[in-house]
Amino acid sequence: MAVLKSISLADQVFEKLESDIISGVYPRGEVLTELKLVEQLNVSRTPIREALRRLEQERLIRDSGKGSVVLGITLEDLEDIMDIRLRCEGLAAFYAAKNRTEADAQRLRQLSELQDFYFEKGDFDHLREIDDEFHESIYEISGRTVLMDTLRPLHRKTQRYRRNSYSIPTRRQKSINEHKAICDAICAGDAQLAEELVSQHIANAKTTMIERFSQNG
Repeated sequence: MAVLKSISLADQVFEKLESDIISGVYPRGEVLTELKLVEQLNVSRTPIREALRRLEQERLIRDSGKGSVVLGITLEDLEDIMDIRLRCEGLAAFYAAKNRTEADAQRLRQLSELQDFYFEKGDFDHLREIDDEFHESIYEISGRTVLMDTLRPLHRKTQRYRRNSYSIPTRRQKSINEHKAICDAICAGDAQLAEELVSQHIANAKTTMIERFSQNG
């Protein structure tokens, strides 16, 4: 790993470790020590210690006295995360449809078009990135700070399982179609429909994620 920049170093270390834990680089049960992470990330103990503190607050690790044990995301965690997203993300879509500007609508349409482009190319890495950006855009367009602050970390915590679900061709195509319908509802200012469509989209994603988790962990 390249040396991390000194600006917001603790934040960078936290984001790196959070991503690695969620994606399975550090599996459940592995013990992380400050010394081990100092060597791996090539940073001092201070940002490592701050990042570990924040990860413990996020309940992704726990202190064992001999290091930090990786907890990761359990099946129960995933179910709860998706249930919260189902309710809150629907509300974010409702407000996005209420508050969207023409520039916001154009932004969502462009993302929808990019999804089609990357799907046709078979570029599923970029397709997942656009999926992330689509949801992030809805949070921002909603203009609701509490919803944004609630949904962003939950969305990050499902990245591994969203990646797994995107490996299923039928789910990929359905997800793209669902995004198109959501885009149309928000751009048309139909708040009620946007909320219903996003809630159903998250419910569908939850079903696939739970199935994949049960199969693969």
